[in-house]
Order: sequence, then structure tokens, then C-alpha cells
Amino acid sequence: MSPRVRLALVSLTQLLTAALLLGGCTKEEPASGALGTADERTLQKLRQEVDRVNQGGRPTPGPESTRGDPNAQLAGLAAGLDDAAPRRLELPESNATVHVDTVAVKLTGLESSHSVKGSGKLSMTTEELFLRVQLVTQNVGPAPVTMDWDAARVVGAREATYGIARDAQVLAGTRPLRRTWALEERSDVILMFELPPPALKEGDLQLVIPGTGGEVRIPLR
Repeated sequence: MSPRVRLALVSLTQLLTAALLLGGCTKEEPASGALGTADERTLQKLRQEVDRVNQGGRPTPGPESTRGDPNAQLAGLAAGLDDAAPRRLELPESNATVHVDTVAVKLTGLESSHSVKGSGKLSMTTEELFLRVQLVTQNVGPAPVTMDWDAARVVGAREATYGIARDAQVLAGTRPLRRTWALEERSDVILMFELPPPALKEGDLQLVIPGTGGEVRIPLR
């Protein structure tokens, strides 16, 4: 797992409540008009924010409080999971079917997001981007064939390489990555990668799939 990836299971309300407890703030403290110090005014604002969020309000962004703190930045991303819908990316104009050994492969979908969700409430968040690559595959050979997608990778400009994001793949991708296609079997394959946002803006981004006859490349951008 990337060091910046954490399970998004911490609520903003809990973080703010902890800050209030550490600051020694209680309900019996003076009203905001009687607060004299900057610390007291800050604690009063934190208490008001907690009350507002507990009543169903949307958490207020706090860039100054999270700057330089990766865990706090991830908590902020996690707090907005319901609004952070995956972004669908346009497929490249040149999107021909390729063949990896006797399996025909075609790109059918691309999405990017800061978080992925599995079954139930389990989710994962990253400061980078998860890239979800969806492919349709079909065995067009004369016999069953086994394929192993574990070594698939995304290659960007200057041959920057990004392998399968293991935890994200288990959470939201195809499992297992090594399996056998029966004669004429057709199925979808979903691969999960993690890469920096600038990589998606560069013109040269390819999916590389190893096969017994050599590597096959599929343009993504």
C-alpha cells in the first residue's frame, strides 16, 4: 500500500471533538462575547463547528489546519466521499482491439478518483489518483488459455511506471488476476492503478500487458 493511502474510517466530528477535549473546552465555558484570548475564541469556533456537523451540516474546509499533515488531508478527503464521484475519462480516439496471446482485449472504460469503495462501508482514499481501467476480453483461440494480469502496468511519459495498486485491486478490481478463459469465453476485467494527477494530463499514457509472445500496449490517453 502507498504510504499516503489509509482506510477512510475517521469522521470529521470525531477529530473536532478530540480537539475540544485536548483544549479543555467544556459546555460551561463563557459565551463567545466573554472570550478574550485567541485560543478561547478558536475553541469556541471548534465547539460550534462540532454542534453544526452533529446536526447534519456539511463540514467546513480548513486548509490552514491540514497543511503539511498528510493524515489530516486524507481525513478531509474521506469526509467528502459521498460527493467525490469518480471522474469518467474519455477513451482515446485510437482504440483498436489488441490480442494478448489468444485473448482479444479492448479498452471500454476509464475513471479516476481519490477514493474507491468496496462492499459495505469499506473504502480507501489517496492523495494521488486511483485509475480504474475496464477492459472486455474474449478467448478467440482454439483452446482454453490462462492469463495473468498481475504484471500489468501503466507507463507514462519518460517511461514512468505504475504497477497494480494491490489493496485497491482487492477492494474494487477483478479478482483473481490469474485465471483461465474457456473456449470463446468473454468477460470484463477491471484493473486498479495509483498514480500522481499530473500523469493523467500528459499525452503519453499506456497500459502494458505482458504475454507469452511479448508485451502488448494499449493507449489510454
